[in-house]
Amino acid sequence: MIFGLISGLLGLLISLLVIAFFILGERKILGYSQYRKGPNKVGILGLLQSFSDLLKLVVKCKSYGFQGRSYLSLFGCFLLICLVVFYCLVYGSYYSFSYNNFSLLWFLVITSFSSYCILYVGWGSYSKYSFFGSVRSAFGSVSFEACFMCIVIYCALCYSSYNLVEYSFSNWMSILLYPCIYILFLICILCETNRTPFDYSESESELVSGFNIEYSGIYFTCLFACEYIIIFVFSWLGSILMFGGGVIGSLFLIFHLLFFMWARATLPRIRYDYFVNFFWCVSLPLLIISLFIIVN
Repeated sequence: MIFGLISGLLGLLISLLVIAFFILGERKILGYSQYRKGPNKVGILGLLQSFSDLLKLVVKCKSYGFQGRSYLSLFGCFLLICLVVFYCLVYGSYYSFSYNNFSLLWFLVITSFSSYCILYVGWGSYSKYSFFGSVRSAFGSVSFEACFMCIVIYCALCYSSYNLVEYSFSNWMSILLYPCIYILFLICILCETNRTPFDYSESESELVSGFNIEYSGIYFTCLFACEYIIIFVFSWLGSILMFGGGVIGSLFLIFHLLFFMWARATLPRIRYDYFVNFFWCVSLPLLIISLFIIVN
């Protein structure tokens, strides 16, 4: 129990440190992709820019007026923080002696609550635009869960276990059996993390940021940080599931993080009906058919 708490705390601290430089790297790549420089003023080469932004957001204080904010929205923010802490517990337990034999299934359990957090945050903001963005994001999370369940079953069949630690010691790569499932997994995690081209929490016609438009200060910081921690955790999970960890898995972890930056810099947002048709009429049937092929 003690090892689990310590590993979870270390996993959270490592995740926060990684996303600080991930945000900086993303802003740099977005800048150079648009023929301009990214952050380069705060610290050497702008390395302290993320910490400066964090300090600015944390010290901001906003007093909410009458009916300015529902307590349900704050509950959704706190619930999302709890889910991220649980993600970090599973991530930290992988590198400690407190791992669980069903650690992969815990990702399904935790992921199933993410759509409720988004709905709480959007509906409790007393803004129809936040609510529209939260509904679109929640539906994207449900679409991801359906496909992710098939990927979990596929990996369990490949490794004969739900324990992520055994994946690292098996010296087996599930991508070799069915490479197409890796591409589908990359598309699915873009949907789960609300990233381009599936960032439907935002909309040009509404000209708002999405379900977090009514938040500022520490609440916006928490929502923003949780999104990037989930990006890091699922990038790490993809390297474990598809490549079994080790040196190759670490290289593909870096590739996954760069993939998120590249997707945001280059890909346009896909029309919502195309997104629905792809996930429910193409991706999910393809994953189910592949499972039948593997089983038989």
